[in-house]
Parts: sequence; structure tokens; C-alpha cells
Amino acid sequence: MNLKFPENFFWGCATSAHQVEGNNKNNDWWRAEQIGEVPYKSEEACDSYNRYQEDFDLAKKMHNNAHRFSIEWSRIEPREGNFNQNEIEHYRKVIHALKERGMEPFVTLHHFTNPIWFADIGGWANKKAPFYFARYAEYVVKNLGEEVKYWITINEPNVYVGMLALGYGPWTHWPDQSRKNFFRFMRLAKNMTKAHKKAYKKIKKLQPNSFVGLNHGNVFVGRANNNLVTYFVWFLVNWFKNKLFLNKVARYLDFVGFSYYTRVIITPSFSNPETWVRWEHKDDRPVADGGWEIYPQGIYFVTKQAMRYKKPIFIFENGIADADDDQRSMFIKNHLRWLHKAISEGADVRGYFYWSLLDNFEWAEGFKQKFGLVEVNFNTFERKARPSSIFYAQICKDNELKI
Repeated sequence: MNLKFPENFFWGCATSAHQVEGNNKNNDWWRAEQIGEVPYKSEEACDSYNRYQEDFDLAKKMHNNAHRFSIEWSRIEPREGNFNQNEIEHYRKVIHALKERGMEPFVTLHHFTNPIWFADIGGWANKKAPFYFARYAEYVVKNLGEEVKYWITINEPNVYVGMLALGYGPWTHWPDQSRKNFFRFMRLAKNMTKAHKKAYKKIKKLQPNSFVGLNHGNVFVGRANNNLVTYFVWFLVNWFKNKLFLNKVARYLDFVGFSYYTRVIITPSFSNPETWVRWEHKDDRPVADGGWEIYPQGIYFVTKQAMRYKKPIFIFENGIADADDDQRSMFIKNHLRWLHKAISEGADVRGYFYWSLLDNFEWAEGFKQKFGLVEVNFNTFERKARPSSIFYAQICKDNELKI
């Protein structure tokens, strides 16, 4: 049996600037790397700032018809109010390179990193943060708007503020975690919500026919048992992780985008509340490198949940850390089976982007986690397509999954 996907479905891969470009020396992550605030240094990363043509050739060989990447804010505005037109021209070349290969660019404006000047005035805790971000977004769209149809304002704002203000998420290290409390979480969440709304309005004014949304860090939350305390904790985590941002910006979305990797398990323990929300897997389920549970059904649940917003849906990140490449093809296959089930039940899913095209700098995990369909030698920067890329290429070419 073959599972056919909708006509004009977007098949692609995703990357982000700091994780692949290299030498983003004007952002807060780079500075945190240099002073030892985070455990690894990105340095030249994949050198994709210079090798993007080669990267896009590899994506083209996989029959991708779309690609998601991010623009590095600190390159565009290295100092407050001082915009770098040369960097705009660089990203124009990146966009042209995609379009020349028949790939639709999906452009993210903020993917976890901030200019140092922005961080130094409080970052997203500064009450003027929405103004600064919207001004940057406006500048980019004024210069590149005719080249791009799909804009993603902010990547995983719920993950970002959760890590920054609560220390809650898949990584134990994050820049500027010194002031962790619930009130800071809410202030950051409020400012990022305002920033998206302001940016949305500016982009739509400049480019009325564009499609503007964000990428939400969805995690399917599993309950370990059904007692009342477990349910209460599940409800709170589900709201924080899966609904808080989307509920507040729903009127300012042309589409709903989300990432899906795994689920968290709720296990209340009155002796140690810090272990209530765990990333650990259930003992009887397979895991990725690093221990994340492989739970394909979760992509079905979060897609069905996204239907409540009555918007087109994109899966902007779904992938597995798998250095040996012995689970990746099955991971893609099983997740796409569950995604197709959601589509068959009415979900208006328009595209799927595997994370990631390349092995890259995975934040607090450094270069240990290998998510790429393409292996990267970080000494020589040689790229080598993994066998799973051939499997994914056939799906993209046929617009269907053979099962």
C-alpha cells in the first residue's frame, strides 16, 4: 500500500544559521561559548556560510522542493540600529541559490540567537524587545520580501523561554540562565508574543500576499499514570509547552508550524518535584542517540491538536540523532505514516521538513548528536550523504510513502 500526500506538498530539510554557518561572532551564543558559559564552541560549524551551494545541491539530489533556513539577526544588525547591507546581499544569494534549484525558501527570522547589543540591554526581558525585533524584521522584509513568500518569525518561543527562564527543556546549559523564575518566564513569553504580532503586522503591510507564522516547539506529553496529581501536572505542562504561545497569537498566523521529536513523561513525586517532567524514555521503547524516546504516534497527536486553529499546518522540524544511521529511515517512515493518518482525517498539512539536512552544532550538545541526512566531517567539512537520504529522496520524488 502506498500513502499519497497532498498535491503540491512541500518536502524539505531544515537548518539554522548559528548551527551551520560558522563564525557568528556577534551573537550571544558565540560569546557564551568563548567564556565557557556553555560547554562547546561552534567555531566554523559546517562552514555553510561559504558552502551553501554545495549543501543545496545535496538537498536537490534528495528531490527537496523546499528548504527552511534562518537569517542571523546579529549579521544583519551587528550594532543597534546599524544594518549591514552586505549581509542582506549574502542572504539574497542564498535565496537565489535555492530558487535556482527549484526549492521554495522558508525563512526564519529568529532561531535562538540574539545580537550581543540586544542581549546586553536585557534581551527579551527588555520592554522594548518587541520594537527592536519588529524593526529588524521590517528591514529584512523590505530588502528581501520580493524573494520570499513564507516567513517564520520566531523559532520555538516556548522552548526558548522555558530554557532561559526556567531551565526546563532538553538541554542543561543555556546562555544567561542566572535569573530563573516563573515571573521572568511570563515576562519573556509576553515580549516574544508581542514581537511576533508586531513583526506579523509589518510583514503583511509590506508583503500582503506573504504567509507568516512561527515554529512552535511542540512536545507530546505522556502521563505515566492517571491519578489526579498526574493529570494536573500533565495539564499544566501541556498548556505551557503546547498551547501558551499559539493561543495568544492565533489571530496573527497564516499557518501553524511546529517541531516534533519526542514526548515527555509525567511522573509526580512528592519527594522530588524536579523529576515530575522527564525526557527519559519508557523502558520498552526504542531511543535515539542521547536517550530521547522514539514515539512516532506523537506527531499524529500534535497535528490533530493543531487543527483547532483552523490554519494550514507545517512540520518544520522532525528528526533523530542517529550517528550509525540505522534507525533514521524507519524513524522517517513511521512518523510519516502517523502524519498521513492525521491528513486522512482532515488535517491541512502543507509540508514536512526533516531536521536536519546536515550534522551540525546542536547547541549544548555540541557536535555529538548526528541529526543529518548528510554526514559532515568537521575537520575537512566534507559532506557525505547517508543511506537514509536515499530513502527520504524517494519519498520526496514520489510524493508518497511506500509501506
